[in-house]
This record gives sequence, structure tokens and C-alpha cells, in this order.
Amino acid sequence: MPPTETPASFVPTTPAEVRQLGWSALDVIIVSGDTYIDAPQIGAAVIARVLLAAGFRVGVIAQPDVSDGRDITRLGEPVLFWGVTGGSVDSMVANFTASGRRRKSDDLTPGGQNTRRPDRAVLAYSHLIRRHFKQTRPIVLGGIEASLRRISHYDAWSDGVRRSILFDAKAGFLLYGMADDTVVDLARRLQQGQSPHTLRGLCYIARELPDPDEARWNGPDVKLPDHAVVRDDKQAFARMFAQFYENTDPWRGRRLIQRQDTRFLVQNPPPPPPPPEVLDAVHELPYTRSVHPYYAADGPVAALETIRFSLTTHRGCFGECRFCAIAAHQGRQVISRSPASILREAEALTHHPDFKGIIADVGGPTANMYAMQCPVVAGRGGCTDKGCLVPRPCRTLAPDHRPQIALLDALRRLPGVRKVFVASGLRYDLILADRKHGEAYLETLLRHHVSGQLKIAPEHCDDRVLQRMGKPGRDRLEAFIDLFERVNHRLPKRCFLTYYFMAAYPGCGEPEMRALARFTREKLKLRPEQVQIFTPTPSTYATVMHYTETDPFSGDALFVEKKIKGKVAQKAMLTAAKWKGWDGKKKKQRPARGGKPGTGR
Repeated sequence: MPPTETPASFVPTTPAEVRQLGWSALDVIIVSGDTYIDAPQIGAAVIARVLLAAGFRVGVIAQPDVSDGRDITRLGEPVLFWGVTGGSVDSMVANFTASGRRRKSDDLTPGGQNTRRPDRAVLAYSHLIRRHFKQTRPIVLGGIEASLRRISHYDAWSDGVRRSILFDAKAGFLLYGMADDTVVDLARRLQQGQSPHTLRGLCYIARELPDPDEARWNGPDVKLPDHAVVRDDKQAFARMFAQFYENTDPWRGRRLIQRQDTRFLVQNPPPPPPPPEVLDAVHELPYTRSVHPYYAADGPVAALETIRFSLTTHRGCFGECRFCAIAAHQGRQVISRSPASILREAEALTHHPDFKGIIADVGGPTANMYAMQCPVVAGRGGCTDKGCLVPRPCRTLAPDHRPQIALLDALRRLPGVRKVFVASGLRYDLILADRKHGEAYLETLLRHHVSGQLKIAPEHCDDRVLQRMGKPGRDRLEAFIDLFERVNHRLPKRCFLTYYFMAAYPGCGEPEMRALARFTREKLKLRPEQVQIFTPTPSTYATVMHYTETDPFSGDALFVEKKIKGKVAQKAMLTAAKWKGWDGKKKKQRPARGGKPGTGR
């Protein structure tokens, strides 16, 4: 019997809901480390909705108790497969701060207390399923935690190189990236009794080397160094990651093979990015934009207030910050939704009973990349010898903010909409590079789409550190501040800049942090409040630098602060009025005179 639903219905999470739909069983059961928020910003909800729209019977089990089988068994066993995700962030990042302390709060858990998400959630849930369903249907891993741990990877929490999560989870398959297209193809192949081994975006385990003629994508297979080699040899690890990263492009990516033990990890190339009309359809599925009542009974979910009335305009990012995994997960090509689709979604928000006229965010991984795409990338993939933005925006990119200006203008004019915010991150170097319309875009933001503070993330001021971060140089920040001031003088109400900085990045030691402290005091006139300590997460070049203590691009040796005390001291140089320096003595750091604390003006 095909699925039936109304716009107000949730994907079922209880046996009663399954019976109410007239289903005798579920084809797919999705297990997630987040609570079940039915919104297009939540990966488990998107996958569930996409499968449901394709005709499959789907259920969701959110944050099951791993101490017994009551939660994991309540919907029975799926006909096709289990889908397991750690949630919207890696569970170890969700559970621990950069200084190693366990987080007390969790915005994606009812009640806000961090008591429902196990460490290494993907492994915990996969093993939970195996305990209670011995010979079960395939377990399919997905989401950010699985996607970024799909090959041998450095794990900061165990301070070692772990093998592919697919092997540790004892799962059948892993879908990396966004996977909303791939998961439907996988379900159809399993339903028809066909092998999914030739699906793009799929990882699987092979007992023998796969036939090189089985499916040729963009050239012959690439054999990565064995796990046993990269586990013990840092330079081999760096070479492995470079090969991995070079093959994340759908146009050039080849099949990767890595021996993990006596078996092989096989990673098929990435799928092509979805066309805009497919992305439109995904975001216009009938999400309730609410927490399922079964979970809402345990308390409010803080993340709901952030995402409920937000609009995602695009997918992908060509910024390639070295500490960010978005390029590896979503891709370097930006795929933008049509303005008509975004406006339809916004108009639908105005009919939600809890909508108060405020759209909390309009953006994506980087807000001002909407409708921007290099024709070279769109035609044959990203360049191998240079980035799109660093050290300077590529002339082929031709940034143009007019489409987003027009979109924001149209959203403001919608009946029932009082305010439209842009809260997603911005690339200020992209604004500077758009010499025709960048200033008009900035003025539009300051006049209509921020609450008085514009947030930017320069992260540092030392050009060597910035180069290793993949961020624009200090001169670009100073040029943007000058532009901001020029625009600010034209506004009826003064706006301020809020800066985000990073401490303990690979290559950043005491001299670099002292330089940053001087820069923030003397140039920005502030003592920063928004400072994060670098966390080495899987599948980023920054983590390669952290682990190998080497710049993989130049081969230079790097100072890497690995001691918690040293990391905290780096942060304290920027944030604390008094702090204990590397010599253990208290250092005074006076707050900047004038201006608004923490804003830069």
C-alpha cells in the first residue's frame, strides 16, 4: 500500500502511527542522534521525506536509549534497510568542547540537557541494532559523522588514526554527502533485488579487490595507502588525504579503494549535484516544522527556534576553509534554488500558526554565495591548481550579488512578513570582489537584514596562519572594515561588526596570538568575545596539519599546540581581562577604549 499523508502529518515514530497509516511493516527505519524535528534543515527528516515521497514506508526512531531494546525495537524490523545517522553534527563534537570537557547542553535534545546522544553515536546505534536484530537487514550509514569518517581518519578524541567507520559499525553500506538522491536509488535497487555496488556516492566493504572493469568512472581506480600504513606513518596519512580530497569532485572523482584489514573499503565517486528543480522539490516537501509530539513531551528543543522559520537558499560552498568539511560533504559547486521556490516556501511559512512575521535566516553554508557559480566548475568541476577565493577571488568567478538582493527584496514584500534576517555566515572578500554590486548588497544587509550587528569570521590576522586556514589576508579584512564604515555613515541607525576568531590553529603559537591580541586592541578597538579553540575534526586539511605537524602544501614543519592548557591560554590572550600566560604569571589585558564591547565599533 503506498504511503498516505497530509501536510500536517509527521513521519511515524510509534507503532500506533504506523497502524493508523494502514501499513503492516516499514521499508526503512531511520535512527538519528538528534530528536525528530520535521524540518528541511534536519538531515534525517529530509531523507525520511524524500523516501516517503518516492513511495517507501518510512519510520523514524530518534535518540534511542542504548542501554536496552525498548526504543530500537518498537517499530519492528524494516523490510529494506536501517538508516543510521549521528545527527546534524559529529556526536563527539556535540558531546565535548574543544578543551575536552563534556557539554552539558544539547540544542537538538528535548529539555536541552546533553543526556540522550551517546559518544560515537553511529557506532552505538549500529551495535544496538545488531544486539536486538541478529541477522537483520542492511545497516546503511549516513550523515555528517559517517560521511567524514568514511576512510581512515585521525580522531582527536582517541588521538589516533581510526579505520573507516563502515568497518567499526559492521554496517552494509555508507552513503556519503547529502545523499537525498542516492538513498532513493539504493532503496529501489534493494527492493528489486539488485546490487547497489555501482551507485555513485556509495561506500561498501569488499572481500576482494573489485573488478576494475565493473564500472569505470573518470579513469582507473585509485588505491589509497593501506590503513595499517597510514595508522603508523604521518606522511603516508597526508598523501592519503590528498588523494581522497582530489577525488571529491563529481567530474574528476575516481573510485577509491583502501585495504582496511583483510578486506577493502570501496568508495564510488560522488554523485553529480542535483539540478535546482530537484533541490526545490526537496525543500517544498510537506514538513511540519515542529518537533514530533512523542519527543516534544520531554521538553522544548532550542534548535527549533533557530531553524523553524529559516530558509535554505543553496547547497555547497567554494570557500574551502581548511578547517571546514562542507566542501567534502556538500561539494564545491553551489547549487541554488529558484527564487520562485524560495518565495513559495516563505509564503507557506506565513500560514504556520506559530509564525510571527520574522524569517530568522535566509542563506546556506555561506549566505552570499547564492546564485554564484563559476562556469568552469559548472562545466568540468573545480580547478586542481587553485581555489576560487584564496589568495584572491578568481577572475573567472565573476561574483554578482544582484540575485540575492532581488530575492531579499521580494521576501520583504511578502504579505505577513515583518522582518527577514540573514544570519548565515558571509564571505566579506566576496563582497569586496563584486565591484559593481557588493557595496549595494552590504547596504541592503545593514538596512534591512541584521539586528544592528553584522557577524564576520576573519579568524586571525597573521597572513601565514590565514593562508593555512584558507581565509583571506589581513588586508582584505581592513578593506572590508573601511567599506563597512563608508556604508555605515549612510544609515539612519549605526550598525556594528562582530568578529569571530580562532585560537590554537595549526601553525599558531604565542607570537601569532600576541599579534592577534594587538590587532584586536589597536585596530579593531575591542576585546573579542567570540573566540573558539580549533577542534580537529575528520576529513579536513586543518586536521591533517594538526596530526602531522606539517603544512601539506609547502611541506614546512608547523608548531601545533596540543596541550589543553596551551589552547586555553591562547584563547585567554584575546578574551580575558586577566590571564595566565605561558610563563604562568598573570597578564593584564585592558579592554579597548570606546566603542561597544565585543563588536569592533
